[in-house]
Amino acid sequence: MFFKNKFLITALLFISVFSFSQNTSEPFMNHVRFGGTFNLGFGNNYTTIGLSPSAIYDFNNQFSAGVSFSYLYSKGKYYPVFGEQFEASTSMLGGSLIALYNPFNAFQLSTEFEQMNVNYKDDRFPESSEWIPAIYLGLAYNTGNIAFGMRYNVLFYTTSRSIYSSAFTPVFRVYF
Repeated sequence: MFFKNKFLITALLFISVFSFSQNTSEPFMNHVRFGGTFNLGFGNNYTTIGLSPSAIYDFNNQFSAGVSFSYLYSKGKYYPVFGEQFEASTSMLGGSLIALYNPFNAFQLSTEFEQMNVNYKDDRFPESSEWIPAIYLGLAYNTGNIAFGMRYNVLFYTTSRSIYSSAFTPVFRVYF
């Protein structure tokens, strides 16, 4: 019930953002920007690879909304203080809806609903899979095609699981 209400609120937010669109004779694709992120991390017996392409539609100079698809894979060997070494991997596949508001040139507010299917594999336990939702509110510094800042997962303390270890996560967006 809780999840359904959050999804309904997010869907209504996106519908209200789409209502700000302008009537224009320009082609639809002139208002679409593509971008996303690519993650690559290596450490001592640890690897992370991620890809998140996205597209947004600029309704005007202040409002944009769009979708993003995400895939993240991580694998590592762990050496606990007590117990035997084990290997674990995680595959995450999902997507998000995002709305951006730029009240000033260098200031960007965002809201994002993300739903990720997380598949855990661990030498010690049977394989498991679950859907993990997140609703982010963000604040970023915008320099044209690039925005960077922080976002906060409002569901972090109300759900038993999260794909991040903190409610605050960094934001880095690139759109062309």
